[in-house]
Amino acid sequence: MTYSLVWDLDSIFPGGSNSVQLEQRMTELKEQSHNYHQLIEQWTPEDDTNYQEMQQILALQETITDGFSQCNSFINALSSADTKDKKAKILAGNLFALLPAIQLAETIFTKKITEISDTDWQELLNLPAFVPIAFRLGEIRRDGKKLLSEQEENIINTLSLDGLNAWSSHYDTIVASITIPFKEKDQSISNLSAGQAFNRMMSDPDKEVRAQLFADWEKAWSEKSPLLADTLNHLDGFRLSQYKLHGVTDYLEEPLNYNRMKKETLEVMWSTIQKNKQPFIDFLTRKAQLMGKEKMDWQDQDAPIILGDLQEKSFSFDEAADFILENFEKFSPKMANFSKQAFEKSWIEAEDRPGKRPGGYCTELPETKESRIFMTFGNSINEVATLAHELGHAFHSSVMWDLPALDREYAMNVAETASTFAELIVADATLKEAKTAEEKINLLDTKMQNAIAMFMNIHARFIFEKSFYEARQSGLLSEDEITTLMLEAQKESYQNSLGSYHPHFWASKLHFFIDDVPFYNFPYTFGYLFSMGIYAYANKQGSDFEDQYIALLRDTASMSSEELAEKHLGVDLTKPDFWQAGIDQVVKDVNEFMTLTDSYIK
Repeated sequence: MTYSLVWDLDSIFPGGSNSVQLEQRMTELKEQSHNYHQLIEQWTPEDDTNYQEMQQILALQETITDGFSQCNSFINALSSADTKDKKAKILAGNLFALLPAIQLAETIFTKKITEISDTDWQELLNLPAFVPIAFRLGEIRRDGKKLLSEQEENIINTLSLDGLNAWSSHYDTIVASITIPFKEKDQSISNLSAGQAFNRMMSDPDKEVRAQLFADWEKAWSEKSPLLADTLNHLDGFRLSQYKLHGVTDYLEEPLNYNRMKKETLEVMWSTIQKNKQPFIDFLTRKAQLMGKEKMDWQDQDAPIILGDLQEKSFSFDEAADFILENFEKFSPKMANFSKQAFEKSWIEAEDRPGKRPGGYCTELPETKESRIFMTFGNSINEVATLAHELGHAFHSSVMWDLPALDREYAMNVAETASTFAELIVADATLKEAKTAEEKINLLDTKMQNAIAMFMNIHARFIFEKSFYEARQSGLLSEDEITTLMLEAQKESYQNSLGSYHPHFWASKLHFFIDDVPFYNFPYTFGYLFSMGIYAYANKQGSDFEDQYIALLRDTASMSSEELAEKHLGVDLTKPDFWQAGIDQVVKDVNEFMTLTDSYIK
């Protein structure tokens, strides 16, 4: 079957940036927010018999939350597909201008919740209407105890529009201005967007092309680094000021609470990884040797290994779709059917063209109970894996649409579980189809790129961000100081195993500039290893797995990460055993790679 490479946005709001329906929905949101505020102002918990009024408040809150998410996903999709869509940027500003009023209402509501006595609170949670959302209400009550006065919270939220949110948006503006000229083999010049340059730099089979693009890539980001240093300094400075005002002294407290993780879990995960780095260093060294180098250079980490007369397999978008659907079917027919719907209904933006934002993501549309996937498809197995990854996200959302909005707010770490699980299915499927040693080496390397990213690259991001937050508490950092922190973090994480590094990675990586989720790094590694546990479990369970998997996904916003793992996998995340078991699975792939490549080393 032939599928569209361009997504359908008109079925959400027709007309793109000029959509009349979008403007109408945003107007409705403003009116609903006003009514929401009035309901909360008039609400007196002690006079609310059986908390009927509270139920009305929560119902309207869900309507507003879903509506805001619907509009935001649509506007962000417009900006991603066309970074020069100026109207979309204005629409985003108009939408986020509604936030302070919504946040003020939520502050008043939360503070009223915290004033309910412990006895009355327990009685409330036992009422049938609140039992399904008891966990989330408990989180809201907990966080409410840190709130300042309503007026002070309103001031902070209002200032965030031209502070935290604005600096994050400013990053997108800077990225849109980056163009990297590249001389093709026929001597013509291609002006590559940041997204196009990155894809080619990391996957082109020609090492000279990769080296030239990387040099130009570093230069482009270096030229923008004064602007980006300002952006990062003020974005995280604003966040640190918020923490200080709320009496939060540990900058990891918010990301840990957001991901529903204990600090003990995070620390044991990283410490277990740190103790197991040598096999991955050996892998990188062997890959470098296969490329005729002593040490791996940064831009070569994701480059394909082509040995003998191997012709690396290429996938058209339609072939990628068929391959994914075939292999999803073996683990979960429901996931396969859902993904088929995503292809058929054009929920995926995959076309390789100028003007698109770099990277890929999946975004939710709760009012229409749909998702949209954004990426730039480049015909390699890496893009097939990315496509499967984002479909995993979309499937995760789909099994939760019938739950209350509060029970759909799963955190990033468990969100990465479903996506990485989907990726593993595709990676192992390609390995099983390998017909020669050269092909298997190529595919093992492709699979290992994910592990290297999780254990080395993302660890470097975590080390860097910790160092930056530590230093930022004492004042602004220059672009040179930030670049030095990045370089030191990479050398520490990779244990000096590379021949060259990416000093301006901090500038090129969107994740450091996202305003709503601090420390957009460790959840990836958590999700990767957590999914390894689920994948091993799936292979043991066979046909009984699908319903258990969906049950796990549906619980991801209703309990802590530790409780989720205990309930569905019977493991303790605060102990190294679980993390070690996941790493051991990856090491098996490393060992097979090393054995298969022995004869190619002179």
